[in-house]
Amino acid sequence: MLQLTYTAPNTLDWREAPPPRLSSDAAALVRPVAVATCDLDAIIIGGASPFPAPFPIGHECVAQVIEVGDAVADIAPGQLVSVPFQISCGSCESCRRGRSGNCRGVAFMSTYGFGPEVQRWGGFLSDLVCVPYADHMLVPVPSGLRPAAVASASDNIGDAWRAVAPALEDEPGAPVLVVGGAGPGSIGLYAAGLAVALRSESVLYVDADPGRREIAARLGAQILAQTPRRVGPYPVTVDASGDADGLGLALRSTSPDGVCTSTAIYFGEQPSLPLLEMYTKGITFRTGRANAREALPGMLDLAASGALQPEIVTTTVVGWADAADALLEGGWTKLVIER
Repeated sequence: MLQLTYTAPNTLDWREAPPPRLSSDAAALVRPVAVATCDLDAIIIGGASPFPAPFPIGHECVAQVIEVGDAVADIAPGQLVSVPFQISCGSCESCRRGRSGNCRGVAFMSTYGFGPEVQRWGGFLSDLVCVPYADHMLVPVPSGLRPAAVASASDNIGDAWRAVAPALEDEPGAPVLVVGGAGPGSIGLYAAGLAVALRSESVLYVDADPGRREIAARLGAQILAQTPRRVGPYPVTVDASGDADGLGLALRSTSPDGVCTSTAIYFGEQPSLPLLEMYTKGITFRTGRANAREALPGMLDLAASGALQPEIVTTTVVGWADAADALLEGGWTKLVIER
């Protein structure tokens, strides 16, 4: 089979690879039909990630189930499913507590498309992918949803979901601040769209990029181009900026007893965090990788209801054969590759 492989900075090649087989009776084989870029992919392709070439890429997708093991009860061939980018067993202590991103049943950071275990699991820009725990990992896509619209549910929409959905469940209607950016910048936009869909009374999206601000406005958010020292205060804040000033804005703008979640990846230390203000106000600050599997049902249901329209964030859609050229060309906020 063919799989798109990162071979060197700004170099992608379609390479032949042995097709995967069912790894156990609990596994499934799936055929990706719509693959989305993660905001991390731009860093990977540019050679700025810590993962050495070569490795297969792609870790957000909707796929068609091709074959299932004898012990698979809930998933059947022919179904369209969302595939979380993290491998998780569903039965270990971490998974039972809703922390599948740190599943103890597999090696640490087992993911598709990047990471220390990528050679074992492959990437979604492939003809076929093995999902080792099919009943746990695979989530059927509701009828009526186009695969391309929710291809990013595997990671980036889920990353945005964890930044706003739990906080808005605890405090319904709370105002939300999102500081966007961080590479192509889709996660902040999804966070703004989710906050609107989850009925936040007001959502402010801050970003210097005019294209992303236009998308945020279409999603129903108020927009601000400048990055001031503080706004608000807001009970729920999201740092999706990847920028020290943006992180500082989110933290300083969090109200007493509020929650600030950073979805951005920071390489190196970040000085001058307002720790005394955070301490005084009793702010909860969260960072780290999302638990992708747990976020899937809620966000897919929200998209199926029409309250969330993730396709608004998509800026480019190309065919499978054009994947490499489109990825290398860049310029997208969210690129979706359809088979």
